[in-house]
Amino acid sequence: MITHRSYSVEPWTVRETDLDLDVLAQSESVFALSNGHVGWRGNLDEGEPHGLPGSYLNGVHELHPLPYAEAGYGYPESGQTVINVTNGKVLRLLVDDEPFDLRYGRLVSHERTLDLRAGVLERVCEWTSPAGTTVRVRSTRLVSLTQRAIAAVAYEVEAVGAPARVVIQSELVANESLPEPDGDPRAARALRSPLEPEEDFAAGLRLRLVHRTRRSGLRVAVAADHTVTGPERTTTSAESNVDVARLTVTAVLEPGERLRVAKLVAHGWSGVRSRPAMSDQVEAALAAAAHSGWQGLLDDQRAFLDDFWARADVEVDGDEEIQQAVRFALFHVLQAGARAERRAIPAKGLTGSGYDGHAFWDTETFVLPLLTHTAPQAVAEALRWRQSTLPAARARAAQLGLRGAAFPWRTIEGSEGSAYWPAGTAAFHVNADIADAAVRYVQATGDTGFERETGLELLVETARLWRSLGHHDPRGAFHIDGVTGPDEYSAVADDNTYTNLMARTNLLAAADTAERHPRQAARLGVDAEESAAWRDAARAMHIPYNHELGVHEQHEGFTRYQRWDFAGTRPDQYPLLLHFPYFDLYRKQVVKQADLVLAMYICGDHFDDEQVARNFAYYEPLTVRDSSLSACCQAVVAAQAGHLDLAHAYAAEAALMDLADLEHNTRDGLHIASLAGTWTALVAGFGGLRRDGGTLRFAPRLPERLGRLAFTLQHRGRRLRVEIGPEEATYTLLSGPPLTLRHHGEPLSLNGDGPQVRPVPPAPPRPAPEQPVHRIPKAR
Repeated sequence: MITHRSYSVEPWTVRETDLDLDVLAQSESVFALSNGHVGWRGNLDEGEPHGLPGSYLNGVHELHPLPYAEAGYGYPESGQTVINVTNGKVLRLLVDDEPFDLRYGRLVSHERTLDLRAGVLERVCEWTSPAGTTVRVRSTRLVSLTQRAIAAVAYEVEAVGAPARVVIQSELVANESLPEPDGDPRAARALRSPLEPEEDFAAGLRLRLVHRTRRSGLRVAVAADHTVTGPERTTTSAESNVDVARLTVTAVLEPGERLRVAKLVAHGWSGVRSRPAMSDQVEAALAAAAHSGWQGLLDDQRAFLDDFWARADVEVDGDEEIQQAVRFALFHVLQAGARAERRAIPAKGLTGSGYDGHAFWDTETFVLPLLTHTAPQAVAEALRWRQSTLPAARARAAQLGLRGAAFPWRTIEGSEGSAYWPAGTAAFHVNADIADAAVRYVQATGDTGFERETGLELLVETARLWRSLGHHDPRGAFHIDGVTGPDEYSAVADDNTYTNLMARTNLLAAADTAERHPRQAARLGVDAEESAAWRDAARAMHIPYNHELGVHEQHEGFTRYQRWDFAGTRPDQYPLLLHFPYFDLYRKQVVKQADLVLAMYICGDHFDDEQVARNFAYYEPLTVRDSSLSACCQAVVAAQAGHLDLAHAYAAEAALMDLADLEHNTRDGLHIASLAGTWTALVAGFGGLRRDGGTLRFAPRLPERLGRLAFTLQHRGRRLRVEIGPEEATYTLLSGPPLTLRHHGEPLSLNGDGPQVRPVPPAPPRPAPEQPVHRIPKAR
């Protein structure tokens, strides 16, 4: 997208200066607006043409059977798919009886702008109908970050050069037709007409539809209210049927006259509330939004984002594309989680239906670290959602013959949604990823209430899983066999290093937290014997290491596998999963996404600098980055190993994953984890941010092209600004009590009495590692 002629590189906006229907679906994802509860794809106001219609409510899904050629015990019985709910953003336009359709007539100009500071999508276009009538259309769209149920759009039509009779049809539309899936397993399952009608209403300037899903039994209510401003004799009429409620506004415009419709749309859903209760709920939300008014919604949106940018902005000098991309990333990650409130943060956020709207381990490992230091309340809510799904996770563990909780690899409502058990059920590391996120949040915020009420239960139940899943061998070493780590080109392996290291951390954290909260731990049935067993398993955890090569193994025996034939693999055969059987991938040395490299970042205390360098050099030539989760991790460890220009290339790949549509599937929604990984690549990569309990550690270094990197973090009630140049780093405590941190291992105390400056040592010289042929990242 960003390399397309229609897109410009600007620090605070994403601007499209021309409409190209060939990238319409991609632009709909890029221009999507959300607050974590409501999501509107960036479809054109008129509804057509479109790539993928999309209006989403977080958690609203339909169930479908999971087919198996050969069923087996413990296979999930049903899957979950996000559905396109009632669309409230449609405003169709007719000009002298001609539909305003940009595929016909002459499009004089068309510009859309996503304003990252105002939190709105703006559009201005001029169009001449096939009959020769010209109009100018302006619209502004927002999904409110302050009023959770509300999205709104102001739509204005102006006659240009001659009178025009215009009709605006403002609609609520359910059960829209969706395009057929293209066969990519990452795309969504298509469910036709998933909403059964229960109520339709149209009177005055108000519209309302209530529907219910057939299998999951979720009730969805959407209502709209309007303010109409136009010349005299402007008329309105309202009508509804089971799937469409419509307000029709008609006016004759003289040249320069305008017809404006401001539309407020309220959304609600529930699995238990009655139809009248849902109708009342959305009507009340409309009343609250009307009290604020259109300008009030705009002002509140700007104030919310002003506060966010003051504590979250990242400044990059020397790479304009990354500067734009990191702010784009911060904005969309905020949108994904700001008002999710005890719902999942899906892999695509609410920007598209890719991966069927499922949440994965991506959330805890990639998205929550960013939010922990910029919008920590969103992290607490995301983890409380995980806690709310513990009954399903406990039931799944019991079905598998295990203790504790087995959290799903992919899900919407808490049950396992993957029909492919080697990648799904066997990916038990999601348990430790959740535990790690809970520990990270508490260490960064000091929220002991959360630790006591939510964190402890998550840690206890995940620790129980590891203790029952693993075993001590005759020599006392603790093994976790038959699991799948982050790398999806390896499956059902013994002693995956990432999994074992994360499980060890999980076990120790559970024991320590239970010790801090003995009364609550006792209520969960934790006793001294169980806690001691966790510590024993952690201390005895086996970590595979090849002494001949001097590297850690991704899993036991990995380094003895045959290497993948990279030279014989054509460029058009990536991603490999779409061109080769998993059977072949599983038994070769080929890595889809950073696995051992990710372990060196998250569990860095286990590796010294020389081990990091050797491991990175070994796994770089094997890693093909067929996952959008890989580049940001490789950027972090490349920077740590001193390969700063390579880290810059990987940081750019993570940053431009969607803006450049690098994986050719941005049409299905944004890669929220890769967007969050942009922040990680910059802050943990070039900033060297790590955590040591509640202490922040930094080891900053910049690549040659970057002249400056600055970012702000929230940490235990403090606001810290870090500014890095080629030769020195400056730390400033902007607010909060004194803070002690570490800079390249040396302690540094900040008292709020001014910046502290420290020199940046040069990176150690090391040979540049190789990458697989055809998978070398593009140098900056």
